[in-house]
Formats: sequence, structure tokens, C-alpha cells
Amino acid sequence: MLNGYSIGFPHLGIYIEHLGRAITIFNFSITYYALIIATGILAGAFLAIKEAEATGQNTDNYYDFALIVVFTSIVGARIYYVIFEWDNYKNNLLSILNLRAGGLAIYGAVIAAVITLIVFAKKKKMSIGLMMDTGCLGLLLGQIIGRWGNFMNREAFGGYTDGLFAMQIKLAEVYSGYITPEIAENIKVVDGIEYIQVHPTFLYESLWNLAVFAILMFYRRHKRFDGEVFCFYLIGYGIGRTWIEGLRTDQIKFGGIAVSQVLSIFLAVAAAAYVVYRRNQQRKSEWKELLDK
Repeated sequence: MLNGYSIGFPHLGIYIEHLGRAITIFNFSITYYALIIATGILAGAFLAIKEAEATGQNTDNYYDFALIVVFTSIVGARIYYVIFEWDNYKNNLLSILNLRAGGLAIYGAVIAAVITLIVFAKKKKMSIGLMMDTGCLGLLLGQIIGRWGNFMNREAFGGYTDGLFAMQIKLAEVYSGYITPEIAENIKVVDGIEYIQVHPTFLYESLWNLAVFAILMFYRRHKRFDGEVFCFYLIGYGIGRTWIEGLRTDQIKFGGIAVSQVLSIFLAVAAAAYVVYRRNQQRKSEWKELLDK
């Protein structure tokens, strides 16, 4: 057994030693979390622009949109998090600006991105549905990559498990507020070092999103209407997030209810209902055309 590993997957025989949280360049510390999030944003923007090019859209519009939506999404992600964690910020409002301490919520970013897209598309006289279909592919790729920032931060994990993918993290490197009584009761001691053993929910979500991404990349050329790929993104991501959010110990709650879990269910159901509605409208239109001939 290795001495003092940072993170381990004991049932898979994987142990990572001395995993840091940041790198230092010219005496300035840059977290791996920030680097991974930035990589996800750039990869997502690149994919969306390539998809726009492949579908005959004006890529200049997407370059312009990318410059705007990166900013609005970060602001939206922060606002969403702060609203539901207000007690942690109300006595020190300046701490809201301290993004280096963490505190971004993906749903806040998605909501802000959608609002930005609608306004941008209307101003540029672009198809909102087509732009959503194009942008959601990049968004999903960014989420796949971005979840690994949580891995580097030792966060976004689930409760105790002894399953195949059980992940061990040094107790000293984990925020105590994320440790449930069940996790605390199952502390593992390896070579005198205490570890928690939990569900790697960041990994579950990254892999789930990868599967959804593969399906959307295949289906996008067979969609029935503009906006349908985005709807399937909401359905696919919403189903996965509902399950995975139920495992996490760092849920954002309001009145004892896991906000992201409820929002995931709502968006998945609403998107599914809209797809059914649009397809029924198309069938009626097709039947009308046949009868009129």
C-alpha cells in the first residue's frame, strides 16, 4: 500500500499521490479548478463554432456570442449559488466577489446562458432554436470537462459507499461541512492517515454527460425541429442530475428541498412535454397536407 496518497480508488487499484490544488507562476497561484473550467469553456466554444460552421451558420455571430456568454454565465453561476447560500455571505458582501474560494452552480450558468442567447439571437435576427441546438453541444462538452475541477478540489462527492468506484480522500483535505454522519462512521485509516470513502459523483456526472453527448452528436442530424437537440439535452442531463444530486452531500437546499434536483426534474419533464407537443403539431400539419392533396 502506498504511503500518504491524496486520492485513491481502492477497489480499482488506483492511488494518486501528492495531488495538489494549484500551480504557482511568478508567485501567483492558479488553481487546477480554474484551469479545468477555463479548458472546458474554450473546448465548448470551439465545438459550438465548428458546429455552426458545419451547419452553414455565420460563425462570426458565435465568436461574438462566446465573448458575452462566458461572462454572463459566470455571473449567473455565482448569483445562483449565493442566493441559496445567502447565510454564508450576508455578513460579508465583499466575499461574494471572491470566486477563488469557490461557489459556482452550473444551473445558474445554464439559465444565464439561455437568457443571453435569447436576447442575442433576437438582436441578430437568428433562430433561437437553431442556436440553442448548436450551443448546447459545446455546453455539454464544457460540463464533461469541468466536473474534473471538482475532483481536483475534493468536492461534489456523495455519501459513503464500498462499491466498485468507491473513492478515498484524505480527511484533512475535505471541507468538514460535506461530511455526513454515515461518512464519519466509516472513516478508513491507512498507514495512520484518515480517509473518507465516498461516491465519486463528479465522475458519475462526467461519464453520464459523455453518454448524453454521444447520443446528441449522433441525433443532431436527424432532429425534427430546431430546438429539439437542446430539449434532449435538458431531458438527458436532467435525468442524470436528478439521480446524481440525490447522492451528493453538498446539495444546495431551500426549505429542506434539494433545489437542483427539483429543477432537474422540472426541466426534463417540461422539455419532454415540449418535444411531444411539437411532434404532434408536425404530424397534424403533415396529415393536413396529405388530405389537401
